[in-house]
Amino acid sequence: MSDEKAKGHIRQEIQHLLNEDQDPALVERICAKVKDILTSEEKIEFIAVQKKLALNPSPDAVVLTNRRFILYRPKIFGRVSFEDYVWRDLSDAHLDEGVIGATLKFKATGGRRPSVGFLPKVQARRLYAVAQEKEEKVREERRMRELEEKRAAAGGIVMHSASDETSADGHEPIRDPVERLKKLKDMLDAGLISPGEFESKRADIISKM
Repeated sequence: MSDEKAKGHIRQEIQHLLNEDQDPALVERICAKVKDILTSEEKIEFIAVQKKLALNPSPDAVVLTNRRFILYRPKIFGRVSFEDYVWRDLSDAHLDEGVIGATLKFKATGGRRPSVGFLPKVQARRLYAVAQEKEEKVREERRMRELEEKRAAAGGIVMHSASDETSADGHEPIRDPVERLKKLKDMLDAGLISPGEFESKRADIISKM
């Protein structure tokens, strides 16, 4: 595929991301970089780009995927620093709006507090709304897991993880392996486990089939 055809293909892919006055050229550049780090079946859902008062040809950006929250920070010589979090590791999304722009903040596991400022207000509000939806989904997943664990405990079943339930003697699986793999995939899509954790658990389940 020629460079022009490749660029044209990218432009078609990003049309759904340009509904909040983002700069098409910047979004195209960001997409091209981020696509290199996406995992299988991971998709970009939204991109917000900083807009400072001073001219900044390489602003920071926030990229939301169905699995991760990614801070995109351009460096010199075309390099980029990626700081990413699976959704289950983030909580307490907070939006501060100023006179011109807005700042989005989170609490993350390990005491980290990722944030990005100078975001256009409309884009920041969209980020915040998506973050709230993801937080609610994670809370619901955790609530369902807790209920499942309580039911298992009441029935004398020991559960070692959300995807690897065993009977009281620790040997006989209580679920069909295919069903367990499907549940594991749902957790990955929801951002409750990382791709590495998914592959490790998947290999463990397959090895016991």
